[in-house]
Amino acid sequence: MSDWLAARNILAVRLDNTGDVVLLGPALRAVKQTLPQARLTLLASPAGATAAPLLPWIDDVIVWRAIWQDVGGKMPFDPGRERELIAELSRRQFDAALIFTSFSQTPHVPGFVCYLAGIPLRAGESKEFGGSTLTVELRSGPDELHQAERNLRLVEQLGFTVRDRRLAMRIPEEARHAVCGLMALAGLDSARPFVLLHPGASCQARRFPAERLREVAAQLGRTGWQVLVTGSAREAGLVELVASAGVPGIGALAGRTSLTELAALVERATLVICGNTLPLHLADAAGTPVLGLYSGTDYEEQWRPRFTRYRLLRRPTPCSPCYRFDCPFGQPCLDYPPDEIVEAALSLLACSESAVERKGA
Repeated sequence: MSDWLAARNILAVRLDNTGDVVLLGPALRAVKQTLPQARLTLLASPAGATAAPLLPWIDDVIVWRAIWQDVGGKMPFDPGRERELIAELSRRQFDAALIFTSFSQTPHVPGFVCYLAGIPLRAGESKEFGGSTLTVELRSGPDELHQAERNLRLVEQLGFTVRDRRLAMRIPEEARHAVCGLMALAGLDSARPFVLLHPGASCQARRFPAERLREVAAQLGRTGWQVLVTGSAREAGLVELVASAGVPGIGALAGRTSLTELAALVERATLVICGNTLPLHLADAAGTPVLGLYSGTDYEEQWRPRFTRYRLLRRPTPCSPCYRFDCPFGQPCLDYPPDEIVEAALSLLACSESAVERKGA
């Protein structure tokens, strides 16, 4: 038996956004299914930690804002903060650390932190030389590799058995029970099917123009579909703008749902329309068809749905992938009319209705 398969107290490191942690699910499931007796702790950012209730393979969570994930140098100079993290990891006496990163991130800084914390086994995937900060260093695969597959590639290399490569999540029953009340709060009928439209994203470069999405909502409403526009509290203005189409059957929920409740709404929806952001991954995990308004910031192959029915819309541009948080060119990769979105949405909705009819036949 390898040292990794003898581990009983394992740390999984993923210090990114919520969607990145959702994509970690298949790898965590493989670890837990291979070592059901092991304790699995997730080290996550404040945003990423909110996904933990959806992933039943996690036993505990350490929430931390790490200096090596600080975009734009916003965190104050405070070396003592990192010493606190090392002390906390040392106190917990982990046997092993699985360091999950995207293709552009280094595992060597968190690997060195885990080394200083006395964690004997440390694995990650890397493009650059990092000495012996990692005890197992997997050479990076192609940049276009899907993030979920990148995570699985690491655990497979260490000897963990992968039985299922699909995303999955556990939605608490109380979140499912909340759906009717949330729909009523938005002024919609929970007994009727609906389209979930999520206009927000963590960066401006991935957001489809709100005025065009308002027209999408209006057109779908005129065809008889209910449209639920969702977003966080800080996206309330954006959500209200998209929902202000003046057509019956369009409702808004901004900052009124927990993550588990949003997942339950995604599960109940007939179709999800969103950019390259969290609901895209929730829809793939729930098996809900999804229409992705996909910006050119990243390779489609890195983040696209893998198992649910989907379609991605994007205009090819020479600047893609740019990996930018904002676009200085007016988002040419998202320059297509609302009519094109509505046509694609109605096509996916027709397929969904046909599948329901066949199932009931």
